[in-house]
Amino acid sequence: MNLSEKDVRYVADLANLRLSDDEVRHMSHDLGQILTHVEQLNALDTSNVEPMAQVLFDADETATLREDIPLTTLGNQAALANAVSAGAGYYKVPKVIDRT
Repeated sequence: MNLSEKDVRYVADLANLRLSDDEVRHMSHDLGQILTHVEQLNALDTSNVEPMAQVLFDADETATLREDIPLTTLGNQAALANAVSAGAGYYKVPKVIDRT
């Protein structure tokens, strides 16, 4: 699948990335290959394949799951105790999106 440079720039803008012209050409090729692979996967007939709940272990269904035991929650003051900057009960962080 071929992606236009306009498409790549649009996706990069959504991710707040600034790409050079060379990077855009490279990403257009790479993303096109990824989408081609996904199209091939979508073309496979998986109607007779059972869904997998646990792919890492060959054991019964609950072998890797821990018991669900409710615990007391961490209070606001304790959660913010090691924050670099906090105020009004929240973490304060630098603004990361600045679209002008």
